[in-house]
Amino acid sequence: MASSSSSPAPALAGEALRQKRILSSKLYLEVPSSKAPVVYSPAYDISFLGLEKLHPFESAKWGRICRYLTREGYLDKKQMVEPLEACKEDLLVVHTEAYLNSLKCSFRVSSIVEVPPVSLVPNWIVHRKLLHPFRKQVGGSILSAKLAFERGWAINVGGGFHHCSADEGGGFCAYADISLCIQFAFVRLNISR
Repeated sequence: MASSSSSPAPALAGEALRQKRILSSKLYLEVPSSKAPVVYSPAYDISFLGLEKLHPFESAKWGRICRYLTREGYLDKKQMVEPLEACKEDLLVVHTEAYLNSLKCSFRVSSIVEVPPVSLVPNWIVHRKLLHPFRKQVGGSILSAKLAFERGWAINVGGGFHHCSADEGGGFCAYADISLCIQFAFVRLNISR
């Protein structure tokens, strides 16, 4: 008799839960055709008590890009699409509960973003000033994938957190938005491998 660990039942239950999370997500907004498939939120920009200057990345580059595009007349600010923030249920599509819980520790987040002084900041501030912008960008990446499928192209001005996996962040990447985009596309856009 096969052991329960070799049974496909837990895997099927996990896949069913993943699909349920994806189907119940609010991240796939309906976007009017009058809007350009350019996704951005002012919340993308990270302003974190000056600590953002300790990292080599320009943490307000997303806003600077959009201001340039609007100032030069390439894009009207009203045409941009603002995404929703990815919630815990959205993130659990690819991330483990243990990993998401580890982000409740400022020391853990400081190692992911590679800014050691972040470890000294209360975690509620870390969530508001650092992880919230990342979750907003995750929402933007997922929405951009949908828009690209519908319109043939789309841009999320933020996101692209390619250093993150299901249970490990790093390289200034706390959430695996690319993996999330793929999982959402499999289910919501009926894209196959």
